[in-house]
Formats: sequence, C-alpha cells, structure tokens
Amino acid sequence: MFTATTPDQMPDLETTLSMSGLAFMQAMQDGHISRPPISALMNYSLEAVEEGKVTFRGKPEFQHSNPAGGVHGGWYGTLLDSCMSCAVMTVTPKGSVYTTLEYKVNLVGAIPIGAEILATGIIEHAGRSTGVARGEIRDATTDRLYATGSATCLIMKLRSD
Repeated sequence: MFTATTPDQMPDLETTLSMSGLAFMQAMQDGHISRPPISALMNYSLEAVEEGKVTFRGKPEFQHSNPAGGVHGGWYGTLLDSCMSCAVMTVTPKGSVYTTLEYKVNLVGAIPIGAEILATGIIEHAGRSTGVARGEIRDATTDRLYATGSATCLIMKLRSD
C-alpha cells in the first residue's frame, strides 16, 4: 500500500465509480489505489477487507495525545469512522459513492500510547440509499475492548451502467 501525498495521487471520481466499493477497497489493499493521507497522519493502515467488514491496524503515537497525555478522542473517532464507513463502502454497487451522515463513539478504555489496535467495522444494514455499520477498537494483542461505535452513511447512485 502507498499513501497519497499529493491530490493527483488520489483516485478520481471516474475511477471510484468504475468499480464496486468492495473492488475499490480490495484495490487499495493490493496497492493499486493509494490510501488516503489521513491514514498516515493518524498512523493506521488497511488490514483486511471482505464484503461487509473492514479492519484497520493502528498505533496511536505521542502526536495523537490530548493535553492530559492520553490518546485524544478524535483518534478513536477517526479510526471508527474509517472502519465503519469503509464497511458500508464494501456493499456499495458500481457507480455509487457514500458519505458518513453521522457516527457515534463510546470510549470504554484508555488506549496506551504506542499500543497496537485493530479497528473493525461490520455492516448491519445496506439499503438503496443508506448503510448502517457498527465498529469496535480492540487491542491487537490482548483483545481488550477500547471503544465501540455506530455509523449511518448515505449511499448515492451517481451513474448507471
């Protein structure tokens, strides 16, 4: 996988619409499409993709800490939004895109700086215009639960093939 460092390295809308969401995510995993710059900034990468399920592996660093020295809640939110919305993406048909309408995060434990985590999103519902997913952040070694979440995404059909 490579990370886009300039806008021209990001897939354009035509590329996105030319394949299903699952094919798009698999192309990213295989390194044929760049991963978004936020993944480097937040120190996470795509671990696994299947229809209805996406897992990211990440590790919060000092730069992700809040004034109290813990991992900032925005880091949890970013990882959960990413895994849950990408789970929705895996069920979007060719010619469609999605966007997050809302997401909710519940922090249940403090992730230690430097701990490796897995953030997994799983589809709960995929309709014609909306997708709903749930997510979890767990310690990659101990399986300790750090956070849960839910998301609703808008699915938009932009092109019929």
